Amino acid sequence: MRAGRLALAGAATLAGVAILVGLGVWQLQRLAWKEALIAAAESRAHAAPELLPPASQWSALKSADYEYRRVEARGMFDYAHQEHVFGALEEPRGRYGGVGFYVMTPLRLAGGETLIVNRGFVPDAMKAEADKGPSGEVGIVGLMRASEPRNPFTPADDPAHGLFYTRDVEALARAMQLGPHAPFSLDAEAGPDPLPQGGETRLSFVNNHLSYAFTWFGLAAALTAVFSVFAWGQRRG
Repeated sequence: MRAGRLALAGAATLAGVAILVGLGVWQLQRLAWKEALIAAAESRAHAAPELLPPASQWSALKSADYEYRRVEARGMFDYAHQEHVFGALEEPRGRYGGVGFYVMTPLRLAGGETLIVNRGFVPDAMKAEADKGPSGEVGIVGLMRASEPRNPFTPADDPAHGLFYTRDVEALARAMQLGPHAPFSLDAEAGPDPLPQGGETRLSFVNNHLSYAFTWFGLAAALTAVFSVFAWGQRRG
């Protein structure tokens, strides 16, 4: 009976260790993928600006391929349909920070499509000062951004009062009553006007894969140690 228990425990331990080690190796693979993604994003963000991809390519674009790509777009701003996304700028590069809004303005392109441009940050008390901007055709250099995901703690948007809590392109496009539009937005770089304050994009990535790998390997080691103690007790008995 003792030998049977030991064999059963050994088989279960071996299976558990194999699973835990496999999860650790998978996290190391994810780590390599994430580090490559971060390196690519940083390279794109500091490269010379490319032309905005044509509308014919938008449907085939994947966010991993264009996120933080530095591009230049030309068009006319439609200030009558701009919206605001709530935000807190804790470490501003420019003069202003704190609680405020990111000014999201439609840019009408020559082909008739629209690109939503994040023109920059404006403090809550100075919101009205960023209602307008340059008129006529303008050239904007900035970083392509995918829609910002929501989480369970994200408040519900209030389109009736022009208040949004994420850079959700589709939600903004509905509120702006846009026709054909880009499935991404553009974070504008800092311009000559003090407000809105552009150039506040942060290249931030959650990268906990190494700690996850250590956790799985540690659990595998702990399981092995527990079985060793159990086996020693069985043999001693």
